[in-house]
Amino acid sequence: MKILGISAYYHDSAAALIEDGRIVAAAQEERFTRRKHDPAFPSNAIQFCLGEGSTTLRAIDRIAFYDKPLLKFERLLETYLSNVPRGFRSFLISMPVWLKDKLYLKATLRKEFATLCGVEERKLAPLLFAEHHQAHAASAFFPSPFERAGILCLDGVGEWATTSVWLGEGRWLHPKWQIDFPHSLGLLYSAFTYYTGFRVNSGEYKLMGLAPYGEPRYVDSILSNLIELKEDGTFRLDMSYFDYATGLRMTNEKFDALFGEPPRNPETPITQRDMDLARSIQVVTEEVVLRLARTVKRELNVAYLCFAGGVALNCVANGRVLREVGIRDLWIQPAAGDAGGAIGAALSAYHEYAGQERRPVAPDAMRGAYLGPAYANAEICAILDRIDAPYKVLDGEALIEGCADLLANGKVVGWFQGRMEFGPRALGGRSILGDPRSPAMQSVLNLKIKYRESFRPFAPAVKAEVVDEWFDLDRASPYMLLVAPVVASRRVPVDDSGLTGIARIKQQRTTIPAVTHVDYSARVQTVHAETNPRFHALIEAFERRTGCPVLINTSFNVRGEPIVCTPEDAYRCFMGTEMDALVIENVVVLKDEQPMELRARYPKQDFAPD
Repeated sequence: MKILGISAYYHDSAAALIEDGRIVAAAQEERFTRRKHDPAFPSNAIQFCLGEGSTTLRAIDRIAFYDKPLLKFERLLETYLSNVPRGFRSFLISMPVWLKDKLYLKATLRKEFATLCGVEERKLAPLLFAEHHQAHAASAFFPSPFERAGILCLDGVGEWATTSVWLGEGRWLHPKWQIDFPHSLGLLYSAFTYYTGFRVNSGEYKLMGLAPYGEPRYVDSILSNLIELKEDGTFRLDMSYFDYATGLRMTNEKFDALFGEPPRNPETPITQRDMDLARSIQVVTEEVVLRLARTVKRELNVAYLCFAGGVALNCVANGRVLREVGIRDLWIQPAAGDAGGAIGAALSAYHEYAGQERRPVAPDAMRGAYLGPAYANAEICAILDRIDAPYKVLDGEALIEGCADLLANGKVVGWFQGRMEFGPRALGGRSILGDPRSPAMQSVLNLKIKYRESFRPFAPAVKAEVVDEWFDLDRASPYMLLVAPVVASRRVPVDDSGLTGIARIKQQRTTIPAVTHVDYSARVQTVHAETNPRFHALIEAFERRTGCPVLINTSFNVRGEPIVCTPEDAYRCFMGTEMDALVIENVVVLKDEQPMELRARYPKQDFAPD
């Protein structure tokens, strides 16, 4: 049985192919179109998935969509009607779009599929619609290694639900309770993203990275005014401070008055106040997630939890859940946002609709999240030959040893290997790598390679076998979704008295300063020989030279662009930055060997904000 899952039309459109319950392929549309968070019908992602599965649309048994548009329309209409006359301008903008396209989404989708694959609409597979949080819950539980688990989904909003709790047992998802729009932890966090001058739906991780530089000065103000938080983690927002339900912005003048000034202009410097706001909403978010997790554990009597939804990408909160809630383990869908809904919708259709049994596998069914396109050496060489780019081809051992030499000598390497990752994290398939021991490497990568804010932290990729020798973490973290402290033995004395805010970044706190945040934490990725043998071998080779089994791993892209997908994308990004080397499968490209005419053809660019 072959099922195609789709998420589209809001942000992070994606497609996924399931065959007899196994995830064959999954990819986000943005990787192909090069438009970050592309919401369009995922035609390129669909064609990739069908090709990877050696199948056609005619052979697909079901098509599953991650949303129920009629329920979402009901929510929008009820929200506008209950807030008349507020929101009339927003109503005038959104209604024509719904009445023209989104309300008739079933017909729109069938037409898109028929046009894409040259199939008559009447010959298409049945089209199924999962509820948004059902798709999230399915993406969290069905690929997990657990036979029974509590499931917590937290995001901005689906149709109505913003928070939902489920019990996963075998092939079934049992809905337990939910919190409905407009009361949303995800939208509360996004409100502070907006207020501190970052872009909603893409800047939330910046807010999380900024939080350790601040003090929680505004926690009491948030809890006293914005959110009524109960002991069990359920909550209500005071909507008089927000404009997102009916307006065209996240917050309003009452919110501004509470915190003393209007939202930060994105073009202005980040202040200590912005850092304090980031820290405060992070503290509140962690408290809500911890209380909810404890409630789910107690009410459902479960030893395991699964998370999905955009809030599940808050890896600081995830780490605290593992350490403080008393569960045996936590599994988080690596594509926790809307893209992962494509996998969830397909798996829900397979197990719940089609009645197919589920057999959990260890460590999970996501196959390391390496579910996207891959390229052969011959194809890569042909691409580079067409543009007359000098390169050399090395066998496996020479490649690993040569790349480890580059990294040990302080070089920055673009690492393009195997299948592209599904989800927002680069996990050693489309990564930029560096030496974590270098005190200057964080600044170099941020300012000369990624072209992004200097405060942004980088993640360590560590050999799974020795993770507990470097970080306070006693389990695998293959998807970079857990934050853990660097162990005490790797820390160095530091005196940053008198320093505040981002000035503290200059102080070396551990023997791996480039991946240590100002609070001694790190967003850890454990690298496993079973799921990524070449990346694991590279870290081992680096360890032989340096005694350090850790590398900096950041996504292979620059600010405002999606992670690279093709060898052409990788070469363009490599030439437009100050990376020293590019390794695409067995092909090595060195920057200082590239001729001037190619450097002129691929100049450094002014990158758009993300």
